[in-house]
Amino acid sequence: QVQLVESGGGLVQPGGSLRLSCAASGSINRINTMAWYRQAPGKERELVADITSGGRTNYADSVKGRFTISRDGSKNMVYLQMSSLKPEDTAVYYCYAKQPLPYVMNYWGKGTLVTVSS
Repeated sequence: QVQLVESGGGLVQPGGSLRLSCAASGSINRINTMAWYRQAPGKERELVADITSGGRTNYADSVKGRFTISRDGSKNMVYLQMSSLKPEDTAVYYCYAKQPLPYVMNYWGKGTLVTVSS
């Protein structure tokens, strides 16, 4: 089992920055990909960014150039640095981890709310 705990959400003005953190614990040696998803009110959950154990990253088009995902294996942490925030970035942000072996397991945190508003 893997436990994921997000932190760092809050209220920020448009154009501002925020950094989300996700602490992983448990059977973390089985994790390869970690990611951030978000879900806005009335919308489906969507991928924001992901990062493999080798450091390869992938971003949603809507956040490219504004968000950066990073991973600190020594601390079992994954981060999402968000800049130039827009009101449409308002959502609950979820940390995700994937265990591919011996069978696929998907783990989710409980989420942290980011509100972008003046």
